[in-house]
Amino acid sequence: MTTIVNYGAGNIRSVQNTLDELGAPYEVTDQPEVVLRATKIILPGVGHFGQMMQAIDRLGLREPLREKIGAGVPFLGICVGLQCLFERSEEAPGEAGLGVLAGEVKRFVGEARIPHMGWNSLDRQRPCLLLKGLGEGAFTYFAHSYYAPVHGATAATCTYMHPYSAVLELANLHAVQFHPEKSGPVGLRVMRNFLEI
Repeated sequence: MTTIVNYGAGNIRSVQNTLDELGAPYEVTDQPEVVLRATKIILPGVGHFGQMMQAIDRLGLREPLREKIGAGVPFLGICVGLQCLFERSEEAPGEAGLGVLAGEVKRFVGEARIPHMGWNSLDRQRPCLLLKGLGEGAFTYFAHSYYAPVHGATAATCTYMHPYSAVLELANLHAVQFHPEKSGPVGLRVMRNFLEI
């Protein structure tokens, strides 16, 4: 069964609706002991990096999440759920991320509108389980002002002013900057691919 971690993110219901549409069993929890027995984890995220990390710490979820990722349990982070995997973010300089991946999440700087909001295409960098069955240049829905740099775990990039990590995949660790729950058939396929891992 898939465990959805609920630290108070606003997109929990949309993720649940997507899993319902796919007929996938799941549970929603904010309890560390439930996360520790999870066999597959989804961490949705919207909003502010600092507020997310504060909520994760208040609920005692930091170490259970790190432990399960380290133990090889399939993990999917969505939007800020991707960003929190890094050590830190310019959005909240005083808050530590989960630190599963090295590096810092940066704020977009340039003449284009911020936040990056709307549909944009994915540029696959290497074979990727999450994008299995999807053609090159698949379009997904983004809503964010901060981005993860291109990294050794980057499986696909998106370009908005410059390339950044849109999909991360490293062993059991999977994460997307876009919102699969708002990305129509492409998003459904991404979620199905994760559930089949």
